[in-house]
Amino acid sequence: MADVKNRRSYTFDALLQLKDAGLVAASAAAQVGGSNKIINLGGAEPFMGVAVIDVSAIEIASNDEHYQIVVQGSNSATFASGVENLAVLDLGATEVRPGSGQDSVVGRYELPFINVQADVAYQYLRAYTFVDGTIATGINYSAFIGKMPREG
Repeated sequence: MADVKNRRSYTFDALLQLKDAGLVAASAAAQVGGSNKIINLGGAEPFMGVAVIDVSAIEIASNDEHYQIVVQGSNSATFASGVENLAVLDLGATEVRPGSGQDSVVGRYELPFINVQADVAYQYLRAYTFVDGTIATGINYSAFIGKMPREG
């Protein structure tokens, strides 16, 4: 595997933190400080960003563990209705990840997204983790929204 020499850096803004570090062993909305974190984008304008996801531990001991970290949008401030998956990071054991040729590893993942799908702009964002398989310890990660880097 190639070593990334020119790793992109992102300015961290606590208001754009999707999840603080912590173990996830069951499907749930991401939390910051023990509360579900929902980010209000402040309107119906298109927003392009990148979810910067730092995975510090991932359990794949049984070869059936599967994790999906999803950036979701909604026009409900509580995510009670109208939830749309905007982007998905698929992690876990090779055996349960179609098309993948290797197990997921710890490290930084960058997940680009836009809050508009099928001509609907979603005002609110959150991260949600779907967990499946024989889970003992799960996955530990933190995440925040960074500005989409410019090329060149």
